[in-house]
Amino acid sequence: MGSLRLTLCAGLLGVAFLTPAAYAADGGGVAVTPSSPAPGTDVALRVSGCASSRTGTAVSAAFVAEVRLAGADGTLVGETRVRTELKAGSYDVRISCGDVSRKGALTVVEEGAPPSPMEDGTRPSPYASPVAPVHAGGGGTAQHLASATGPGTAHAVTGLVLAGVAATAVALRRSRRGRGSD
Repeated sequence: MGSLRLTLCAGLLGVAFLTPAAYAADGGGVAVTPSSPAPGTDVALRVSGCASSRTGTAVSAAFVAEVRLAGADGTLVGETRVRTELKAGSYDVRISCGDVSRKGALTVVEEGAPPSPMEDGTRPSPYASPVAPVHAGGGGTAQHLASATGPGTAHAVTGLVLAGVAATAVALRRSRRGRGSD
């Protein structure tokens, strides 16, 4: 049990040191992930130090819309998307939670630059919705596949063998009945 605890603690320590996050210059506990998003990238906000409120808002010229923050125990989180038409540069982020106001900064990189990973190590999808038809496997596809896999030679041979076995069973049964050995 001790080695499991040690392994988990070491893993959490590694994740804590390797997770990229941009903290506000005033040390106010504002984290933006990924730390340097490109235009059109999804970002996650984490605000600590809002013990007096369970909700809040974050506003920036870089965001598509006002971010609604929610959480508990003084930490609020929310997600938004960076505007697609932004130019690279630094943008102010203003956070309000209860009677607390915080200010942070978001650095937007050029569109061609790859976004930094999110907290869980994945990269956000560049598309908000599918860009091609989804192959769901139902509807018209079922009819197309059924016509392509109709009964073939194997099915015909199996049917003939079963019919032959049934005919033989009937013939044997009749011959026994005719002799009175039933």
